Amino acid sequence: MFIDEAEILVRSGKGGDGMVHFHREKYVPRGGPDGGDGGRGGDVIFEARTSLNTLAAFRHQRHYFAQNGEKGSTNNMTGKSAEDLIILVPPGTVVRDKEKDILLGDLLEHGQRLVVCKGGRGGRGNQHFATPSNQAPRMGERGEPGQEKLLHLELKLIADVGIVGVPNAGKSSLLASVTNAKPKIADYPFTTLEPNLGVAELDEETTLVLADIPGLIEGAHEGAGLGDAFLRHIQRTRVLIHLLDGLSEDPLADFTQINSEMALFDPDLAKKPQIVVLNKMDLPEVQERWPKIKKALEKRHYEPMAISAVSHENVRELLWKAAELLKTAPQTEISEALPIYRPKEDIQKFTVERIPEGWAVKGAGIERAAEMTYWEHEGSVRRFQRLMETLGVDEALRQAGIREGDTVFIGENELEWQD
Repeated sequence: MFIDEAEILVRSGKGGDGMVHFHREKYVPRGGPDGGDGGRGGDVIFEARTSLNTLAAFRHQRHYFAQNGEKGSTNNMTGKSAEDLIILVPPGTVVRDKEKDILLGDLLEHGQRLVVCKGGRGGRGNQHFATPSNQAPRMGERGEPGQEKLLHLELKLIADVGIVGVPNAGKSSLLASVTNAKPKIADYPFTTLEPNLGVAELDEETTLVLADIPGLIEGAHEGAGLGDAFLRHIQRTRVLIHLLDGLSEDPLADFTQINSEMALFDPDLAKKPQIVVLNKMDLPEVQERWPKIKKALEKRHYEPMAISAVSHENVRELLWKAAELLKTAPQTEISEALPIYRPKEDIQKFTVERIPEGWAVKGAGIERAAEMTYWEHEGSVRRFQRLMETLGVDEALRQAGIREGDTVFIGENELEWQD
């Protein structure tokens, strides 16, 4: 099954905790601090692979969590960093943060990577907090928490040439006749329920990647007949083969309708170079209609062709014409391509809110610091208190009316206020 959209939850690894420890050795009664740092948590990384062509794997697995870093050890030994989690996707995959509704990246080429969640850094061991006045610090840091995101993945096929037209125009037959693709073919509307890709080899140096886009009907840009889902795949192509059904009641009306639907979905689609082709020329009635249709299309400044996907008449000539057009066709401009500038979160920003249970302090920086604090070590607690004063959290709570003994919630941590 072809799957071109998916939602998954990803989480990077937490950094390993730094260690609070003092050197112990015979005849060394007062060994200094030797607590090692924690290892880095694993990143979550997307990587494009040409061996994949759908997002079907995400139907069965929706949660992807990287490993945590290991804790620091004695003798200043740093904990082992976790392996990064690599998630493989087909080229053409667009990755968005669903909750924030922002674009994270667009993976276009084989091997291209996108880091969506950075692993947490390892916490520092007490060796880093030694000073001339405090040579035995009983403080350290826990590992930085990982990041978690709900992602929306969308696949847009990447092909040189897109074959478009109304249902039953013969697009799948044309693709099958020139490539090794094996699309489902029959004589009824919407035979093709998913886009198909094929590679046509014209000679040793010339190949074309073609995409058979399922038939478009009136209202496709609004989702009729799954049209909006299919139209996105045309955005990647550089040249269009617009296939007309020779047995249609009005091929010219079909031609106008398809162009209108593409323009309504994305104005840039209407600007793509098109080769207009009348199909089913192996039938006598179509041969009779061809001169009139050809003349009408020439009046619209097109150079139409007539082919038969069944008998292969003029099919080779069509492919060479597409190859020649590709040489001069502009490269597809993808406004969503990487890199994308995203402002860094303001770690000093916070809010103070009165809640029934006490007070809630919210902010990326202060919550992260609370998560990384060893509350069982007095030195770490004093360090966190100084941070609250530096950020202005203490003053903000006092101005809000906090009293002795009130409970303060910072992330998952519950603290008691003392003046």
